[in-house]
Amino acid sequence: MAFPSTLRKTVQSLAPLAIRLTRVQRSYHTSIFTALTHTFHSRHSTLSPFYPNTLHFSTAADSRKPASDESLLRVIESEIQCAEESDEYDQVEETPSGFPFEIEDTPGLQTITLTREYDGELIKVNVHMPDLVTGEGEADDGDDDEGDTEKPSRSSIPLVVNVSKSGGPCLEFACTAYPDEITIDSLSVRKPDSEDELAYEGPDFCDLDGNLQKAFHKYLEIRGIKPSTTSYLHEYMISKDSREYLLWLKNLKKFIEE
Repeated sequence: MAFPSTLRKTVQSLAPLAIRLTRVQRSYHTSIFTALTHTFHSRHSTLSPFYPNTLHFSTAADSRKPASDESLLRVIESEIQCAEESDEYDQVEETPSGFPFEIEDTPGLQTITLTREYDGELIKVNVHMPDLVTGEGEADDGDDDEGDTEKPSRSSIPLVVNVSKSGGPCLEFACTAYPDEITIDSLSVRKPDSEDELAYEGPDFCDLDGNLQKAFHKYLEIRGIKPSTTSYLHEYMISKDSREYLLWLKNLKKFIEE
């Protein structure tokens, strides 16, 4: 059988050629891969395996504030400028001579504290932010059937007055101070360090006998709670309200900027 013998020879002669071609192809692909790898690393020779530069660009993009924040900052800055230019900002007159209390004013709080000693008593007054009323008008001069036209609203400041004696209970007055008068809204007897919500606090002050009401007004007046004192407090608290508003705006700005 000459044909099979010839075929075997042909296959045997072609095998080395196939092996050489395979080696050439492998060498060719290896060369291409090596070249590509070299090019990639040469272009990114400054990068670490985790490519921090790519992360850097992402961080820079993320650090930019949204347009809405930038717009809000401009509005806040404009409001700060208006607050600094207002007439009420930092316009408190010096404490008048004979003012009977020491003033404790902590920035950031909505109250101030007045303290004094009187005849063995400690008097402490918490003064709250004013309830301001603008555009006050005069009462209507027209004829009314009953003549009971309501008084126009007036600006006022809430006061909580505590009068205490050493080791004993204290009297607590809730008052409303107008520019020219003081009203007592409630009166209660408080025990030291007691917060019993069920404790009896007495009747409404307006239900007390008229003479008793007058006597308690006199009681507070002797201890310094009188119109000459609260008139100054009105000016002081209006100025504080403006200062606290400006501080609040600056804190808002700082938060948005960070």
